[in-house]
Amino acid sequence: MDDYLKEALEIVKAQASVRTMTEEEITSMVQKLAGDIRAMAEGGVIETEEDVATDPKKAIREKSVICCVCGKSFKVITKKHLASHGLTPDEYREKFGYKKKLPLVCKSLQRERRKKMKEMKLWTKRGSAKK
Repeated sequence: MDDYLKEALEIVKAQASVRTMTEEEITSMVQKLAGDIRAMAEGGVIETEEDVATDPKKAIREKSVICCVCGKSFKVITKKHLASHGLTPDEYREKFGYKKKLPLVCKSLQRERRKKMKEMKLWTKRGSAKK
């Protein structure tokens, strides 16, 4: 195994120890880092996150949402983060072709919220408190 791959594995191992990562995320991160480390060692130019446009169709994942503007990973893309790019949530959805009502939240968190709301049954009338 070459030194670039070993270094990339160490970096990804450290990252995986502090946050949950899917097998796909780990594999792609190792490949990208190994290539970047090799490019740096050979004096090449590395594409930054701004250069790499995130595919909006793949941005909403099980445990994370990738900002299509900067490439950073979140559980929820907040209004505050979008404001740092000069966008509102509606403008962001329109710019990247999302449906108007699509929540900018990872899939696992969407499921948890949906389950909680169903348990609360806020749409049903409460019994009267007078007794």
